[in-house]
Amino acid sequence: MALKELSSLEKYLGFKKPNKYSTQGERKVPVLQNNNGPALVGLVTIASHLVREAKRKELLGESAKQRAVVQQWLEYRVTRLDNCPKDDVRVLLQELNQYLEDKVYLAGNSFTLADALMYYGIHHIVMDLAVQEKEKVLNVTRWFDHIQHYPGVRHHLPPVVVLRNRVYPSGQH
Repeated sequence: MALKELSSLEKYLGFKKPNKYSTQGERKVPVLQNNNGPALVGLVTIASHLVREAKRKELLGESAKQRAVVQQWLEYRVTRLDNCPKDDVRVLLQELNQYLEDKVYLAGNSFTLADALMYYGIHHIVMDLAVQEKEKVLNVTRWFDHIQHYPGVRHHLPPVVVLRNRVYPSGQH
């Protein structure tokens, strides 16, 4: 999965020629063989490198605080989301839902690498949720829908219908 995510990120960043990746270990950790030095290993390391190569450092955060928040969410992605047992997915969604209560993006007022990689990582989860489950995490659903429509992000992933149209207020079903 990480290789498709990196490919989509490259397209979003405007790379003309795709990099060649491999994986290592049973968890299939992505590896980018760098012509100018040692191989780069890991989704976050490679994604951050691609952002710098594309001269889009704003995606890593504009201020020191925003850069720290972006790094926090990238770490959350690989430590919590990627290793999340199926039984804990609802807890993870509730955490994310609470965090996004008053936010449009994960790290401040602009789209960052954290939004892209969290979107890629959570896509299969949101895709499998029933409409009623999506309504229980409305902030995640809102954020997810916004990111999936962000120009150039979705590439390899199918669009997800996130909300049904409500004819009546939720208490009158």
